[in-house]
Amino acid sequence: MTAARPKITAAQRRARLGSRHLLAPAARAAAPEQVARALVALHATDPATVYLSVAARSAAASVAELERALYEDHALVRMLCMRRTMFVLPAELAPVADAGAARAVAVRERKGLAKVIEEQLGLGAQWFAATQEEVLAALAARGEATAAQLAEDVPALRAQIVQAAGKPYEARPRITSRFLGVLAAEGRIRRGRPLGTWASSQFRWTVAEPHPELPAAEARTELVTRYLDAFGPATTEDVKWWTGWTLTDTRKALAGSGAVEVDLDEGPGHALPGSLAAPPDRGPWAALLPGLDPTPMGWRHRDWYLDTAHRAELFDNTGNIGPSLWWSGRIVGGWAQRADGEIATHVFEDVADLGADATAAIAAEAERLAEFFGDVRIRPSFRTPLERRLSA
Repeated sequence: MTAARPKITAAQRRARLGSRHLLAPAARAAAPEQVARALVALHATDPATVYLSVAARSAAASVAELERALYEDHALVRMLCMRRTMFVLPAELAPVADAGAARAVAVRERKGLAKVIEEQLGLGAQWFAATQEEVLAALAARGEATAAQLAEDVPALRAQIVQAAGKPYEARPRITSRFLGVLAAEGRIRRGRPLGTWASSQFRWTVAEPHPELPAAEARTELVTRYLDAFGPATTEDVKWWTGWTLTDTRKALAGSGAVEVDLDEGPGHALPGSLAAPPDRGPWAALLPGLDPTPMGWRHRDWYLDTAHRAELFDNTGNIGPSLWWSGRIVGGWAQRADGEIATHVFEDVADLGADATAAIAAEAERLAEFFGDVRIRPSFRTPLERRLSA
């Protein structure tokens, strides 16, 4: 007779977030590297997200501390990996993400650009390899350089291609950004310090040390184990979505992780055996998480922490979440930064009776976030209806 699968309710999953994702007040003295380890990786498509995700979880973290971890100690590594998304990971996990996800992404990136260059410019693999060596030599000579500086040193990067030919939005960009993006995906170069503030999307490039090579299957198993430790329980679809793997690779990695099957509200799921026990009570907590924060972007199924009635307010048309307001494991509203630096918050009407403690905690978090921003102003890369209204 087959034993019944353990049932994990939505309330139990929400209770885990405070401790697993370092959001409860007792955990808010974590260093940037500790925050990244707790979440496996920090979303970095929007540069500000990295800083704001850490700031939301650690009152002790500062911009200077994060910059030191990213650009001096290299305790954190920025790379294109899972789901062809930019992440910041702990340095010790970078080789695992490289073997388990980034290599396949890099192959596709190089193949796609090489095809465009050959079809539109008539230049083949020999040209691509020679240009690559020129770029690496120029970058080594400079130490660090912007894309524009590298295009000055390597004229081949100034070649133009046509995008969306014949469309009203047809463009003819240089290949510079895409070419450098391929080298970055392959781990040959990496992003250095931004040109402006910590929220700037313009940055310098530096030569990178290649990651140690690991067997891909073993790397995927370790990666999914790390994911389940932070985000479990999760469904097979959650894992496949977060990693960007095929269903076959997802199932193989799950089988090797030692995870057990559990029942979730949305169907069968997976959890590590050590995660079945009830989590410790960390008390109520409030958090203002940035757009694309790792917590709300950690699952394909989100109904257990977000009322479906509010999904259209917080997500854009492609499924990217904007700034969200949390109270003890569920999303209760959103926030935005206004032009004068004020942090405007909004609690959904159907949860407006949170109580005085919640209201005070949310206000305190908004004040703390405003202090972290200082004079820096941001606009999320992916704008959502609620964020647009609040920032107006």
